[in-house]
Amino acid sequence: MSGAPLARFATRHVLLSVADRVATIALNRPEKKNPLTFESYAELAGIFTAAAADDEVRAIVVTGAGDDFSSGGDVFEIIGPLLDRDTKGLLAFTRMTGNLVKAMRGCPQPVIAAVDGVCAGAGAILAMASDLRIGTARARVAFLFNRVGLAGCDMGACAMLPRIVGQGRAAELLLTGRAMGGEEAERIGFFNRLAEPASLLGEARALASSLAAGPAFANAMTKRMLEMEWAMSVTDAIEAEAVAQALAMTTADFRRAYEAFAAKRKPAFEGN
Repeated sequence: MSGAPLARFATRHVLLSVADRVATIALNRPEKKNPLTFESYAELAGIFTAAAADDEVRAIVVTGAGDDFSSGGDVFEIIGPLLDRDTKGLLAFTRMTGNLVKAMRGCPQPVIAAVDGVCAGAGAILAMASDLRIGTARARVAFLFNRVGLAGCDMGACAMLPRIVGQGRAAELLLTGRAMGGEEAERIGFFNRLAEPASLLGEARALASSLAAGPAFANAMTKRMLEMEWAMSVTDAIEAEAVAQALAMTTADFRRAYEAFAAKRKPAFEGN
């Protein structure tokens, strides 16, 4: 793994480790509930951009150090300085934060968020932008932009959140900025499932490992088509999936699965 791009990626603002084809990213300011800064935004976007070129890493886990996922943008290191920017400078910032979500959605690997404690503002966006989310009952998820005088349309929230929890629930969360606990988040579909805090990261990594052991090309195609088909009619989606599945059928992993089935053994996917 030492030759993989992510394994060589130098970080200053988050923790990054790669083991057994799974990358784990941890926001690392637990004393302040892991807030985001200008620098950590850029570093995270760089990590996910690098992941797109890393054939060795097959799945990614995002979490927070300590007992919290992320409290969102740092009040003093981001929100305060933004008050001194003109419109051009503010647009540069909002586009930069959006680039992080684009990089998360654009990397081929499934991204799993392991969410405990506070998950607010941009932290909630990071969880939302992941492909799967495992939370805890004590997690508190809040898209609290309107509580600081901002619109709920931040980093793709108005496009993505309704597709996860439904239009009505998304509108309520984005318009009120209220927090939802972990059990509600699981009930409405934001969390795929709940785990105990002590086992949260282990369960997220286990899920990532199971995905990493699967057919990498096929998993990447599934993620890509889930993204593309938001803007397609059903007829166009069926045609696009026909093309995508035909491509998946050209992979060696498809042949390996058949040969393993015929031999009554578990397939060993190699990602090609």
